[in-house]
Amino acid sequence: MNIKNIIEEKLSEVILNVYQLKDINLEVQENKTEFEGDFTIVTFPLVKQLKKNPESIGVELGEALTEQTELLESFNVVKGFLNVKVKNQFFVDNFTSITNGFDKIEKKNSTVMVEYSSPNTNKPLHLGHIRNNLLGFSVAQILKEAGFEVIKTQIINDRGIHICKSMLAWEKFGKNETPDATGTKGDKFVGNYYVKFDQEYKKQISELIEQGISEEQAKKEAPLMKEAQKMLLDWENGDEKVRNLWNEMNSWVYKGFNETYKRLGVDFDQVQYESNTYILGKDLIQEGLDKGVLYQKEDGSVWCDLTEDGLDQKLLLRSDGTSVYMTQDLGTAVERFKEGNIQKLIYTVGNEQDYHFQVLFKILGKLGYSWADQLYHLSYGMVELPNGRMKSREGTVVDADDLMQDMYETAKKITIDLGKLEGLSDDEKEVSYEIIGQAALKYFMLKVDPKKKMLFNPEESVEFSGNTGPFILYTYARIQSLLSKGNVEKQTPDVDFNQYEKELIMLLSNYKGIVEKAAELLSPALIANYVYDLVKSYNSFYQSNPILKSEDENVKQMRLNLSDLTAKTIKKSLQLLGIGTVNRM
Repeated sequence: MNIKNIIEEKLSEVILNVYQLKDINLEVQENKTEFEGDFTIVTFPLVKQLKKNPESIGVELGEALTEQTELLESFNVVKGFLNVKVKNQFFVDNFTSITNGFDKIEKKNSTVMVEYSSPNTNKPLHLGHIRNNLLGFSVAQILKEAGFEVIKTQIINDRGIHICKSMLAWEKFGKNETPDATGTKGDKFVGNYYVKFDQEYKKQISELIEQGISEEQAKKEAPLMKEAQKMLLDWENGDEKVRNLWNEMNSWVYKGFNETYKRLGVDFDQVQYESNTYILGKDLIQEGLDKGVLYQKEDGSVWCDLTEDGLDQKLLLRSDGTSVYMTQDLGTAVERFKEGNIQKLIYTVGNEQDYHFQVLFKILGKLGYSWADQLYHLSYGMVELPNGRMKSREGTVVDADDLMQDMYETAKKITIDLGKLEGLSDDEKEVSYEIIGQAALKYFMLKVDPKKKMLFNPEESVEFSGNTGPFILYTYARIQSLLSKGNVEKQTPDVDFNQYEKELIMLLSNYKGIVEKAAELLSPALIANYVYDLVKSYNSFYQSNPILKSEDENVKQMRLNLSDLTAKTIKKSLQLLGIGTVNRM
């Protein structure tokens, strides 16, 4: 329990003793260094109940806290705000408690599955996938730190008409080329043929329109589209030639995906494939019909009427007996809870799918699955660059690999210009450029609330000042340099803390509470903004207090210990965001 929690607890006891009021929770705010006192207590909520002015309430509470507890060294009341100075021993105890409990995690005895990435095998990963992967991976890390067992999963969309478009284009225009033969990364190689299909398809549409056919009809009549649809039918019927080509091209893509995931620093505990899951869910249809949750139309199609829930009527089975995405998602969810012994399932998917997940969760609830209220859609806004949106069919996607390489190059240029890595070997510099570039990218992406649409500015993200990854890395490296020059001895500090030290201790004591809150809200932004506040506080402490040159050995050791704990907390916070650290900058 941190000092703020202790004050809140004692305050409730005092209010009960003095005013006989139960369940009153007054706001306790941590003071910044420019204010007198360590904390401010807001007394205004008591004014109406007690019919007293806030100044007199503040004085009464201050006196009662002084008399009835061992908390306060002094207090003052300014315009109804009660400012309290806490006895130094509480900060000593708090600092010791944080140090001793730093690596302890209280297990929740609950397993959460986090699904993220889930790409299509007809194109490489792009900027949108980066936000998806970074969010999903970071949320998984945060949940682990909060004590949950976590299963990281992705379901790869490896079948369907879009896959057949790439396959058909390669058959027609590929001349038996392979990624290895052309020196092209596998996912990019296949993605190029997806773009090629679209280019040739548009030509055919234009030719048909010139012959007097409407655009809508031309799109249906174009020979390429008809061939792609036949290929999909052949795939579903198990045609050996089509299946072999499908396996080979997908293997190229998976190899490419894995290279991207490795550089991005994300991984998965399991991988599912839609080609195995698309038949799931059909058995739920009869179950739903029997329960009266679903209904069948005369043409044989099956629907769920959600109009009373403010939604619409949702198709679950076509008249020809084929399933839709919703049916597959129903079946996959049921299988995951049956097979995985999970208590919660989080889908990391963009906000364009908000409606889909509302419907999915509602139908599962109507089918009687008690865990339906433990499904959560981690909905996030789209990412744009300063020069606008992306269009994958036209080949204007912001490629994930290209973006990571650009971040590396930018980090390298700025770092060299600023002379940040002088004295390191060439190999050490290369590792540092990569870590700094990745930190810039990841931190910029994750510091924004997931629900918000965001503009990613690569140049701004790599700056060494302000709310950026490189600024935080620089502070971490500064502390490592300090610790390498001082002999840190673990000890219980026997000194009076000043306001800079107290502010730092209060922030350090908030770490576990922030992790809990971030796990509850599934928001890495809370961690990102917490570590930025911590770094700002440390820099104020560093600028205002001699450390190695301190004449008092106890003070010197306390400040070294405080620096050490700050560095560990920065590193752990960055790990929750998937960001590595460097010891020299």
